[in-house]
Amino acid sequence: MLLHIPTPLIESRALSLRTGCDVWLKMDALQPSGSFKLRGVGLACQTHAQRGARRFVSSSGGNAGIAVAYAGRQLGLPVVVVVPQTTSARARELIQQQGAELTVHGASWQEANELAQSMLGPTDAFIHPFDDPLLWQGHSTLVDEVAQAAVTTGWVPDMVVLSVGGGGLLCGVLQGLQRNGWGHVPVLAAETEGADSLSQALAAGERITLPAITSVATSLGARQVCQQAFDLARQQPVCPVVVTDAAALTACRTFLDDHRVLVEPACGAALAALDVLPSAFADAELPPRVLVVVCGGVAVTAANLLSVTA
Repeated sequence: MLLHIPTPLIESRALSLRTGCDVWLKMDALQPSGSFKLRGVGLACQTHAQRGARRFVSSSGGNAGIAVAYAGRQLGLPVVVVVPQTTSARARELIQQQGAELTVHGASWQEANELAQSMLGPTDAFIHPFDDPLLWQGHSTLVDEVAQAAVTTGWVPDMVVLSVGGGGLLCGVLQGLQRNGWGHVPVLAAETEGADSLSQALAAGERITLPAITSVATSLGARQVCQQAFDLARQQPVCPVVVTDAAALTACRTFLDDHRVLVEPACGAALAALDVLPSAFADAELPPRVLVVVCGGVAVTAANLLSVTA
């Protein structure tokens, strides 16, 4: 039994009219844990449980920790999640709501991760938030579902737009595109200023480490993108786009009005990146078909989204 669910693929008339493209949304905000993370985390937790793990230990900025806590509860195994001080009170509450033990440590995910690693015992399994082949395999099922829908709808993307934090979603989507014969489809990889480790790494030609995360999109708060994401982004057609916090927040609010779905600024980065589409496809004879991964963010609240400023 899978812990994640197949999610809807729906047309966005509002975004299509705004961009001049044929925009469809993969609604992974509707996963039981509130984000796409459950695809990979669920697979990793099930795999480690089958191998004899008796406890899951994870580090997270929020969404991965909620997904691990959910998976542990479903599998009947205890969970420890270490989060940095930047993780919102709401995310901490939701992790504990799932029955996990929560520890807050450090100013960044890297510091929280070091503590989590030090907690591992002989029967524990460490569930990484983004850097693990099991995660990428789980996340790649998102593309499989789009490909399955294409059998009946005939809708095949000309571009995929997604947000990048540590790079786990990017790795999974690129893997899924290759497996389904869509390896030529370009991926628009969106980040916010102050959390743009992939964009800066690609510009530098090597993985860089951000001195700090200064964006409100704390779920994108990996100061260094994983090696696999960096390597794949240089091998496959990946175009980095960096947006402002203000643009990401505005995109979240507009999305709430247009689609009645609440997403966090990390997801808003991908929605804001759609503003580049009219110029990217200026010479297209037909409206390009654009797939947007609505990755989620269960920790955001309407009051917080409407009150926060950038």
